[in-house]
Amino acid sequence: MDFRIAPSILSADFARLGEEVRAVAAAGADWIHFDVMDNHYVPNLTIGPLVCEAIRPHTQAPIDVHLMVEPVDALVPMFAKAGANLISFHPEASRHVDRTLALIRDQGCKAGLVFNPATPLGWMDHVIDKVDFVLLMSVNPGFGGQAFIPQALVKLAQARARVNRVAAETGRQILVEVDGGVKIDNIAAIARAGADTFVAGSAIFGAKDYAATIKAMRKELAGAPQAIEQAARDQAADTDRLYRGA
Repeated sequence: MDFRIAPSILSADFARLGEEVRAVAAAGADWIHFDVMDNHYVPNLTIGPLVCEAIRPHTQAPIDVHLMVEPVDALVPMFAKAGANLISFHPEASRHVDRTLALIRDQGCKAGLVFNPATPLGWMDHVIDKVDFVLLMSVNPGFGGQAFIPQALVKLAQARARVNRVAAETGRQILVEVDGGVKIDNIAAIARAGADTFVAGSAIFGAKDYAATIKAMRKELAGAPQAIEQAARDQAADTDRLYRGA
């Protein structure tokens, strides 16, 4: 399994944002995570399409836009035009989740659904054909620097089981991203629960050496694929027994 590390620029030095983006990309970041908050859906106000457009020339890494806004649809084409590669949103913030997912894909971006700690995963069941990735919040959205909520590990395992079923039935791979409180000392446990993509803000931008931090995270992840693959095999065996009535 391939892992992706996505530093969240919410924790970067905004006075040097282009430089910060270049620095984490050079340090080994796979994606750049871009948190959009509207002081309506969440109690904070951050950045918009103009900032996305401004940082686009500074990196070839995919820009992963997480919309914590309500309503959603009007911003989707704006961020796509600004250079976003992936756009995710909270299903509670859209009146028509299927339509919003289709809109994101029509703009040429990968589409993701975001689940707050208390949001049920059932939202994805009837739109799974349009979902390219799921993003599980392991903190309540709105602010950086929060502590990881341990219950998120249970939910991650449940999300992984859902996307593994899709992969087994259709061959289509859906990524499982996690955001909130990800650090060197817990990233392996998060991976074992089922995540393959990790948003880290203060853990990276708060460190003196971005490259050393990302390298340390990858070292912790090195032993995780075997555990995840075994879990997938166990899940497949359980599903097979269920269908056979064993």
